[in-house]
Amino acid sequence: MKRKSERRRAESRKKHRAADREEAEPRSDIYIRITDQLYFAILQQRIKSTAERHCFCIDDELSYENFYADFGPLNLAMFYRFCCKLNKKLKTFSLAKKKIVFYTCGDQKKQANAAYLIGAYSVMHLQKTPEEVYRLLVSQNANYLPFRDASFGTCMYNLYILDCLRAVDKALQFGWLDFSKFDVEEYEHYERAENGDFNWIIPGKFLAFSGPHPKSKIENGYPLHAPEAYFPYFWKHNVTTIIRLNKKMYNAKRFTDKGFEHHDLFFVDGSTPNDAIVGRFLSVCENAKGAVAVHCKAGLGRTGTLIGCYMMKHYRLTAAEAIAWIRICRPGSVIGPQQNFVEEKQAGLWAEGDLFREKMKEQENNSSQVTVTRILSGVDDMSINSCTGRRMSPGKQEEEQYENEEEINGITQGDKLRALKSRRQSRASASSLSLEENKIHTRSSSQSLQIILQSTDQSCTPVKSASLPASADAQRKTRASLGHGIVGRQSLNSELAQSLGNLHVMASRRDGAHGDPAAGSKALNGTASQMKGLNGINEQRPGLGKAAAESCPPAPQGGHDQALSHLTCCTQRTEKEVPFAVNTCHETLPLRSQS
Repeated sequence: MKRKSERRRAESRKKHRAADREEAEPRSDIYIRITDQLYFAILQQRIKSTAERHCFCIDDELSYENFYADFGPLNLAMFYRFCCKLNKKLKTFSLAKKKIVFYTCGDQKKQANAAYLIGAYSVMHLQKTPEEVYRLLVSQNANYLPFRDASFGTCMYNLYILDCLRAVDKALQFGWLDFSKFDVEEYEHYERAENGDFNWIIPGKFLAFSGPHPKSKIENGYPLHAPEAYFPYFWKHNVTTIIRLNKKMYNAKRFTDKGFEHHDLFFVDGSTPNDAIVGRFLSVCENAKGAVAVHCKAGLGRTGTLIGCYMMKHYRLTAAEAIAWIRICRPGSVIGPQQNFVEEKQAGLWAEGDLFREKMKEQENNSSQVTVTRILSGVDDMSINSCTGRRMSPGKQEEEQYENEEEINGITQGDKLRALKSRRQSRASASSLSLEENKIHTRSSSQSLQIILQSTDQSCTPVKSASLPASADAQRKTRASLGHGIVGRQSLNSELAQSLGNLHVMASRRDGAHGDPAAGSKALNGTASQMKGLNGINEQRPGLGKAAAESCPPAPQGGHDQALSHLTCCTQRTEKEVPFAVNTCHETLPLRSQS
């Protein structure tokens, strides 16, 4: 027995040594031909351009900002910047006779993001199918890490590059992705925590944002905004409905008093919704007159989960495609068991969507005047097979779930994610690529910005702003807690003063340059029109087409001009200074303008 045991240990040591030698051996470089001129390469070290080839790498220029163990895919702004950079190189006369080699020599995470970028570029600009591109990427024995959710520990759900390519393809088909109307500066401005922390998922239909707070302040390092801070942008972009998925942090009347519809569909942070919540969410969104703004605490997990359900029902996206597109628009969305939940709902929601579109088509063919609400009544009887399986009265359920919302020291998953997001200071993508390459709009450095700090009680006047554009199956995971650092109070107060007004900065200075306030977002105004577009797509070619687009109606104006009378105008400074108009109903923090 002793000899046999020693033999096994010797064989085990031999296998380990062989594995170590294999890892130590340098891997051969991989070159993948995309077109006659364009190549993608995975190299062991950086290379220089020659007379025959031009080489470039973005490993250090475009970096994913992770929450925990997540590492991609890179967001919509980074994809846009990559496309601009590569397009410029392909159109440069001096490079016309050279091979263009886009290469990566980073770790496996960098390789996966680089492969996603060149793959998505090929789908968007070279008219290749996702499957065709993916076959190229995995040729020559190239392997890529699958993407994962924003959590720690063992990954329970893999999101593959092919899923991301299919998501980009679907976004192009439905008109959600149009870089000719995409404003990268605006996207990067509003995604920051101090500027509102929101992103369009489906332009003109779904906006995901971080939950408002009763009073604008900074908590655990995260800038919190009162509901009033969002009003001007929401009015300008035809957001008519607000859906809250977290516990009540503010009075809903602050939205409803200004003409918005407001709905509460609470379920515990990090958990999955039951049948009733999913059904109610779909019904509210299908009957919304304009765009729907959805939030939980961080606007990532619960928010992305329910928006994904709508996308599966009405656009027949797979669960992986829905999750991929939501994360491309808003990184960190759909977390832990929520990923498996979305996958389990796919078949049922596809069936619901087929029935919904069939009834809509019957209505059109018969020239019926039946309302969407009556059509939905026939769909409500279908079960979505809830994962929770428990039923209780709405009042008792909400009360019991509120008690479970808080974790240790009152910190929930959403609190941790918001704090992490607010600590991101480096913006590699914004500084590494030139303005000329990115074709973004520049402003004079002497142009002054008028920042309006909204109070939590007084009315605010809509201001002009440019519109914001939209923006293989597996398994997932849960997340771990993270401590929060405390930033100095003086610096926070100064940051808050700038933060509270930033939601209005982009609006007040863009209209003259961009013209049409609805540019860049296709409004899906009403269920009937968007379903009609989808029916046309399904008839012409399964899975292809564009969503019906209508321009947004003008934002409501009545009653809001009176709010200007409450503003206190500061004295004018030099052109390098920032004028502030401050509402001071509730604010007690010192506010200072910076020269």
